[in-house]
Amino acid sequence: MINGKKVVVVLPAYNAEKTLEQTVREIASTVDACILVDDHSSDATAQLANKLGIQVHVHPQNRGYGGNQKTCYAAALAAGADIVVMVHPDYQYSPLLVEPMASMIAYGVYDVVLGSRILGGGALKGGMPRYKYYANRFLTFVENVALGAKLSEYHTGLRAYSKELLLSLPFEANSEDFVFDNQFLAQCIYLGARIGEVSCPTRYFPEASSINFRRSAIYGLGVLLTTLDCVAARLGIYRKPTFDFPPMQLHRQNQPLPGTLKELE
Repeated sequence: MINGKKVVVVLPAYNAEKTLEQTVREIASTVDACILVDDHSSDATAQLANKLGIQVHVHPQNRGYGGNQKTCYAAALAAGADIVVMVHPDYQYSPLLVEPMASMIAYGVYDVVLGSRILGGGALKGGMPRYKYYANRFLTFVENVALGAKLSEYHTGLRAYSKELLLSLPFEANSEDFVFDNQFLAQCIYLGARIGEVSCPTRYFPEASSINFRRSAIYGLGVLLTTLDCVAARLGIYRKPTFDFPPMQLHRQNQPLPGTLKELE
C-alpha cells in the first residue's frame, strides 16, 4: 500500500513467457497484488505466472490488446484496487517506475500518470524504430493541438490510473485493438482528469512486443479518428459511445461495478 491506497499492477500478456519473470522481479514490494491476463497465448505465459504467485485470468480465445486491458481493469477493481498500474510484461518499459507513478496518485497529485519514452530523449537511444518515433511525435502534436493538452506522448504502454478515474470512464465501449490506449487517454482529457508524466527509459529487443508497419498505420488512423470523435463530442456535433458521458465530472462516490467486474466476481 501507498498512503493507505491499495496498489494493483495489471499485466496484459500475450506470449510473454521469456520476459515475464524479469518484469515481475522489478515490481516494488509496495504493490499489493499483480494480476496477469493471458490473451490466449501459445506459450507457457499463464503457467509461469501461476508459478510466480500472480493472479491469472486466461481468455479462452484471443480478444486483442484492448480486450485484454478491459479484463485487466475489471479484475483489478474487483480485487479492491485504489490505484491500478498497467505494465507490459515484455520488459520494454521499466517496472521500477511503478512505485513513483502510483505514489503521485496515492497522494492526490494526479488522476493519471504516464511513463513517457519521449521525456528525457531516450526513445531512439532505446532502439525505437525511427518511423515509429516520428509518427509518435506527429500524432502527439496533432492531438495536443486538437485536444488542448500538452503531453509529451499519447502512446506509451506504462500507465497508472486511480480507481475513481476507471469508474468514471466507459472503457468497455473502447476498441479491443491497439487504439484502446489512445481512446482511453482521450477520454481522460475529455473528462478533465489531472494527467502527469514521468520519464521512462524504453528497450526494444527481439523478445519485446512490437506491432508491424501495417498495424502501426491502422493504429495511426485510429488515433486521428479518436481525436476527431473527442473534438466532435466537445462541440456537440455528435457523440460516440466512447465519449457518451458527462465531461469534467470525475466519479467520487460509490456506484455499481461495470458488467465485466460482475462477471469476474
